[in-house]
Amino acid sequence: MLSSELAALAGVTVRTLRHYHQIGLLPEPPRSSGGYRHYDVGHLVRLLRITRLTALGVPLSALPAVLDDPDAADALLDELDHRAAAEIERLTARRAVIAALRRSGAPPDLPPELSSWRSDPEEEMPADMVRYEHEQLILIGHLLEQGGLTGFSALFDTADGPMTAPAPLTARFYTLEPDASDDEVSALVDALVAYMEPVVARMADTPPLDSRASALLDELNEQTLRPVQHRVLRLVQQRLALADPP
Repeated sequence: MLSSELAALAGVTVRTLRHYHQIGLLPEPPRSSGGYRHYDVGHLVRLLRITRLTALGVPLSALPAVLDDPDAADALLDELDHRAAAEIERLTARRAVIAALRRSGAPPDLPPELSSWRSDPEEEMPADMVRYEHEQLILIGHLLEQGGLTGFSALFDTADGPMTAPAPLTARFYTLEPDASDDEVSALVDALVAYMEPVVARMADTPPLDSRASALLDELNEQTLRPVQHRVLRLVQQRLALADPP
């Protein structure tokens, strides 16, 4: 039979046949006087064995030993079973994340643990601030260690829900105009500090973000926020640093 016939019978492509020849898995038959390869049933049987084993997850690099040594199959089956179990565990965890995203209504690119920190979708927020808040949470989720992400979120979960800033306070910050007066800025800083002080106290025993992480968050703030908003954050950070006990 020709290569196209063999490939069709085994359910593979001719290109796959050529690859198996190149790596030595399938012996290459001699060519006819016309330059065509002619395969026999022995080639088909070996090819069917190869496709069966690859369907089970056997890597191509391990196939020669299994094909030529029946005793190697037992150990390989144990390894395949361990791999399958690990894959099932990984997929189960993925499904749990998908379910959590569906329950929370959070976008799929945001860690579910931080979805409750988003502003209420019903709040009137400028589009650029919606994007900023979303990007900030994504960055925080990445910068925190995997194990610390759940702990960080749980740290601020109360009986009444997540300990997020009150909507009016968030709105004041997000809608702060570039020409806001010094009195307006000072009042907003006072309100944010009053809210943040118990939050900072609750975080006293949690490891702080390293300098690189802090720099990245600050860069995001500088790129996205208006200068007056960035100034407010700087003033809040300075006030909180002064209030923090040595």
